[in-house]
Parts: sequence; C-alpha cells; structure tokens
Amino acid sequence: MTTNKIYSQHQKIGMGMYDVVIIGSGPAGLAAGIYSARYKLNSLIIGKEFGGACATSHQIENYLGFISISGADLAKKFIEHVKNYNIEIINNEVKGIVREAGIFIIHTPSQRYQAKTIILASGTQRKKLNIPGEAEFLGRGVSYCATCDCRFFKNKVAAVIGGSDAAVTSALLLAEYAKKVHIILRRDVFRAEPIWVEKLNQNSKIEKILNTQVVKILGDKIVKSLELSREFNGKKNLAVDGIFIEIGTVPASIIANNLGVTTTKEELIEVDKDCVTNITGCFAAGDITTASNLKQIITAAAQGAIAATSAYKYIQKLKK
Repeated sequence: MTTNKIYSQHQKIGMGMYDVVIIGSGPAGLAAGIYSARYKLNSLIIGKEFGGACATSHQIENYLGFISISGADLAKKFIEHVKNYNIEIINNEVKGIVREAGIFIIHTPSQRYQAKTIILASGTQRKKLNIPGEAEFLGRGVSYCATCDCRFFKNKVAAVIGGSDAAVTSALLLAEYAKKVHIILRRDVFRAEPIWVEKLNQNSKIEKILNTQVVKILGDKIVKSLELSREFNGKKNLAVDGIFIEIGTVPASIIANNLGVTTTKEELIEVDKDCVTNITGCFAAGDITTASNLKQIITAAAQGAIAATSAYKYIQKLKK
C-alpha cells in the first residue's frame, strides 16, 4: 500500500491548491515564506519547531544587523517578519510527500495539502552518541539543548560533549549557571570559531578533557556520572549532574524519500546554484542541502530566498 493510500483513509484534504508549500520553519523556510509572499504566491509554511535550531542557540554574534542576540530572540524577529505578510503557518509535522500528475501532496498526521511546488527546508536532527544510558536518562540529566535546560543546573556540575560552535557556546552558557563545566572532546583541537575558543579558554569554570570519549552514562533515577574512555585525574569515572550532547546533526531529509530526490551519502539533498533539485517543481534550502558547506543561519536564510525565487520562476512558466 502506498504512503498516499495509507494517509488518504484518515485525512482531510486542505483547502484549495497552493502555489508553494514550504516544509520547515527555520531560517531557510521562513525566508522562503517572505520571498514567496512578496512574489504574491499562495503559500503555506508547515513546521514542527518555529525558528528551527536557531531558536535554541544561546548567543548569536555573526548574523548581520545584530552585534549579539539570543537565538530565541532572533527567531522571534524572523517569525514576526513572516507574520507581517499574513502567510499561513501551520505548527505540524510532515510525515510524507508524494507527487501525482505533477502535483505534490503533503501529508501531516491529520490533513493533506496540495501544491504546485514545494520547498524542502526541514533542517537537521541532533546526532546521538548511541551509548548505554543515553536513552534511559533523556530528560533526567541527558539533554541536547543547553539553552532549554541550563537553568536546571544552577550550582551543579555539567558536561558538554563536542567541539563545535554549538558545543563551545553551550559550555559558555552553562558556566553562567553551573559551578563547574567539563567539555569533553574526542580530538585535541576544537572545530569552533577561534573567538569562541578564546572565550572558553578564559573561563575558569570550564575544564577541557581532550582526546577522550564518553562510553557510558551512569545513574539511578537521574544522571550521576560518566564513564570515560581513558583516565582523567586518575579516574575513568567522572561525577556530573548532567550531560549535554553537541556532536553535530544529520539532515532531516527522510520525508523526501518517496519523491526520489537525489541525496549524497551524508543524506544531504543535492541542489544546483538556484536550489533546484532533480525533481521538477521541488526546491530545497538550508542545512538539509549541498548548497553550501557553511551551515549557518545567514546562509540558510539566503538559500530560502533563492529557492522561493526559483519556485516563482517555475510557476510563471506554468502559466505560459
């Protein structure tokens, strides 16, 4: 039984035909929405988390126009900008997409929508360590969002896993609340921007543990300690109250599987310079794509604008 038949038994059909349905409400999807509205396209944005990963970022200092702003505040400004155009936004999760007779049918748990074009901008999902204790203690000391959970660790000991911008900025945020923060890195060099690493090195509450991996998370009802791959200060067991996992992301491209969209071995959607995929009428933008090796808010927003422009040009050709 096809995905479409499974969903059609339970779903209502959305009103009318959209020119473009944008899947994802992060910077790429929201920027695509603004440009679609300015092109006078009948548009719909479907997103599970308004603002995307941007909304959970602690501090952003490299987005044009803001010397320093929290991710939540920047995401709020993005959403306010979009709403100024009266764009329809639905807080829901897309479960599947099929294309029939040149029309895209987008399925959510309760409804399906039809569109002449789609823009895939669903971003990424957090990578997991896949070690004992990670799933068991999720929400009980294991977290993937320091911005969301930092306040629970006031005067406690926390650990951050990873060496990226996200990991370093998470450690800096946690240091504002916790009495001690360990940042554990499997290499001996951070991948974060030098300016963040400099701030990390200057913070006396943060201790670096290099060339080390976490192999197990231990506790009873809550996290109590971590088992390390090698000794640190003479012990393999590190006492902590919580662990924040920041080891990167993977593209959330699985929703496009039924479409036959070309992806890389890393599951990134392949696009050209105009954010066009190999499927006619399907465009993609942001961290989910091969458009840029630089995965930043500013590049995602730019690609959203490009994808919307390509969708507009495609729809104009359909009218001729």
